[in-house]
Amino acid sequence: MNNKDFSKLIPTILQLALNIALTLLAITLCILMGKELIYFINHSILASKSLDNYELLEHILIFFLYFEFVAMIIKYFKENYHFPLRYFLYIGITAMIRLIIVSHENGLQTLLYSCAILVLIISYFIISRAKGNKE
Repeated sequence: MNNKDFSKLIPTILQLALNIALTLLAITLCILMGKELIYFINHSILASKSLDNYELLEHILIFFLYFEFVAMIIKYFKENYHFPLRYFLYIGITAMIRLIIVSHENGLQTLLYSCAILVLIISYFIISRAKGNKE
């Protein structure tokens, strides 16, 4: 095997390893998303006691985080092994909102989380505008 064939083989092997790992991650995330659905069914329909609003909202946001990661993995395979940057921004915004809901005792921390959300939204706006100008 010459050097040129070897240099093509390494990226192919690494791409295959990455694809297998992402597929396993997607399966794991689907299982966790299913567990969240079971949690909703058990605590909202079948349970006699009502959920705390913050706890319910936290579980809903966790569900959406799983959902967004699975959607991002699907998009990765559909777009020829490329992660769109906007999906990372969506996940970041959702994660920061979850942090605000779960941990809102410290006012300064909540303000900083809100500023982080603002930075992510501004980043998304800039990316959208730059992409719009290219087309």
